Amino acid sequence: MFEFSEKSRDLHRRVSAFMDEHIYPNERRYYDEAEKMGPWKVYPVVEELKPKARAAGLWNMFLPDSEHGAGLTNLDYAPLCELMGRSHLAPEVFNCSAPDTGNMEVLARYAAPALQEQWLKPLLAGEIRSCFAMTEPAVASSDATNIESSIVRDGDEYVINGHKWYTTNATDPRCRICIFMGKSDPDNADRHKQQSMILVPMDTPGVTVVRPIAVFGFYGVPDRASEVTFENVRVPAANMLLGEGRGFEIAQGRLGPGRIHHCMRLVGLAERMLELMCRRTLSRTAFGKPIAQQGVTIERIAQSRILIEQARLLTLNAAHRMDTVGNKVAKAEIAMIKVAAPNMACQVIDWAIQAHGGGGTNNDVGLAAAYATARLLRLADGPDEVHRNQIGKLELARYR
Repeated sequence: MFEFSEKSRDLHRRVSAFMDEHIYPNERRYYDEAEKMGPWKVYPVVEELKPKARAAGLWNMFLPDSEHGAGLTNLDYAPLCELMGRSHLAPEVFNCSAPDTGNMEVLARYAAPALQEQWLKPLLAGEIRSCFAMTEPAVASSDATNIESSIVRDGDEYVINGHKWYTTNATDPRCRICIFMGKSDPDNADRHKQQSMILVPMDTPGVTVVRPIAVFGFYGVPDRASEVTFENVRVPAANMLLGEGRGFEIAQGRLGPGRIHHCMRLVGLAERMLELMCRRTLSRTAFGKPIAQQGVTIERIAQSRILIEQARLLTLNAAHRMDTVGNKVAKAEIAMIKVAAPNMACQVIDWAIQAHGGGGTNNDVGLAAAYATARLLRLADGPDEVHRNQIGKLELARYR
């Protein structure tokens, strides 16, 4: 059994109380604002609740740095992430939403002090947002060595060209800074040293946010996916993170904790959907008895509980391994949860939709947006196939 620190348990109680008082009562408003205002606007409900969360000391809890965050381990943060994952509204309100969390971690670890002052401080304060540009429409980005975008040194500047999409947050008017991944040394014999990451202010000439991209018809919730082009964009050479050829190294440092966050949020989301399924089937009668008493429903509720518990324990184990042996040694555990949690959530949410009948396909109770989130995360941060391939190779290596 995993033991959580007193700080983690205290924050869990406080976050739970905040969710009851401020998050759940405002979810309908959040979805309505997102639908009516679209992906190019700031949703007022989010901006109203953020100061309340910060005043309550429930802010930047994802950061292990106690100076700026809560100073929690991956394991201690995991149950908080699960709690926030119960609602699409919650993570941003606590300044704990992707991709800002990963970008802040990158800036905290790898950016020079001047860049931290310029970009990390306002992100930590929730004054701006950020995006991460890696995926490209022209290549299979599941293999990130395929990316074609270029980063070319020209004196004291780098010239950037590329076509990106599924760049989360780019349509948000508060999005001021982009972490851009491209090739600075395309001829390097080591394919994992061809890429670099560099900071690109979004107001730089040549940066064009082409369009928002709907995720299963949703714009803005659960993801402000965007298409962005970079044409002869010039940024100072000082904007390079860590050094040329270090892009993959940064990506691996960024994605480990991010995958824990995604998976624990999915556990929380699946818990919420199971709760909706149980309440719905207890309150509706079909063929002479409550739907909850139908054999197929009982089977699905039981299987949902099993799947959720499996995913939770697997993810907590991965978090514990990351804390104790490091991300590199825990790569198999991290890969396993990235396959298990989204597939679990897709199945549980699908059964919850079925239990709600036709009404389950709209977003009156958040089921449709929940499914969009879970299905998206079978692709984001690496598709199932890539992670399964890695797991299989690691397993076979034990017998060679």
